[in-house]
Amino acid sequence: MEYVDLRSDTVTKPTPAMREAMANAVVGDDVYGEDPTINRLQELAAGMMGKESGLFVASGTMGNLVGVLAHCQRGDEVIVGNKAHTFLYEAGGISVLGGVHSCQLPNQPDGSLALEDIENAIRPDDPHDPITRLICLENTHNRCGGTFQSPEYIKRVSKFAHARKLFVHLDGARIFNAAAAQQVNARELAATVDSVTFCLSKGLCAPVGSVLCGSKEYIRKALRLRKMVGGGMRQAGILAAAGIVALETMTGRLSEDHARARNLASGLREVPGLVLGQEIPATNMVFLSLDPLVKSKAEEVADNLKEHGILVGVTGARSFRLVLHYWINDIGVDQTITAFRSVLH
Repeated sequence: MEYVDLRSDTVTKPTPAMREAMANAVVGDDVYGEDPTINRLQELAAGMMGKESGLFVASGTMGNLVGVLAHCQRGDEVIVGNKAHTFLYEAGGISVLGGVHSCQLPNQPDGSLALEDIENAIRPDDPHDPITRLICLENTHNRCGGTFQSPEYIKRVSKFAHARKLFVHLDGARIFNAAAAQQVNARELAATVDSVTFCLSKGLCAPVGSVLCGSKEYIRKALRLRKMVGGGMRQAGILAAAGIVALETMTGRLSEDHARARNLASGLREVPGLVLGQEIPATNMVFLSLDPLVKSKAEEVADNLKEHGILVGVTGARSFRLVLHYWINDIGVDQTITAFRSVLH
C-alpha cells in the first residue's frame, strides 16, 4: 500500500533532481577540506544565513550539539525552553558529552522565551553557580505547534544577550518554514544570532544532513568538535549535492505546504470527535486531539488510519501531529480527512 505519510517532514525522500545531482557529484576527502561539493554547500548555506562560514553535519542533533559546545566550556549553563528540541529530544547530549548544564524556562504559547524570564535566569558571579553562557532559541518551534519567531523578537533577544556578554544559538531546523510563513528572507531571522543550524532533511527533502553557520573562528572550533563526535564523513559530497539542490529549489515552495496544512486543518475541524490545537496552523504542522467523548486512544486511531493508508504522528495518549511536506498533495489531504471521518464515525 502507498501511504499518505504525515508523521513528519523527516520522511521526505529526495527528488529526481537530487538523485541526479548525487549520482554526478564531484567528491573529495572532506576531512582534508577537499570535497568541492561540500565546500560549495557550506558557502551557499552561510551566505543564505548571512554568516561567514558553514559546516556540513550529519543531522540537526549533531548541529545543535556541536553548536552549543563551540560556545560553552564544561560547567557553563545554557538557557533553553522547557519544550525545546535540544532539551527534549537530543538525548541530553550537551550535558553528557559537553558537561553543559541547562536552565529550562517555560516556553510561551508561541514558542518564545520571555525576556523577563531570561533576565531572571542569568546567574550571578558567584562560585556556587554555573556560568550563564548561552541562550538557545528554536524557529520554527516544534512542540509549540510549529509556531515561528519574528525577526524583531530574535533581534531583541540577541541585543539583550550581547549586552550581557552572552551568546545566542538558533535551532533553525525549519528556519525556511519560519521565513516562508512571515514572507521574509531566512537571513533576517539569523542576522543577529551568533550561530544557527538548519536541516536539509526535513521539508527541504534532502536525504541527510544539516548545516551549522557562524563566524569563521566559531566554525573552526565547531570543526574540531565535529571530528570529536565522529562527524568526519569523507566523500560526503554525494550527500551535499542533494543539499545544494534543496537550497536552490525547495526553499521557495514551502508556502505550498503551509497552505495544505490550513486546508487539512479546515477539513478536520468539521470531523466530529476531533479538537484542533490551533485555529489556523502557523506553518506546516497540524496538531489535534480527540474529544473527551471519543473512547478510543490515539494509538488505536492511528492504527485504524493506517488501514486506510494514512500515517500520523501520535504525540500523546489522545493527541496527534500531522506534518505537511513536498510529497503530500491535495489528494492526500482529502484522503486524510475522509479517513478520519471513517475511523471516528
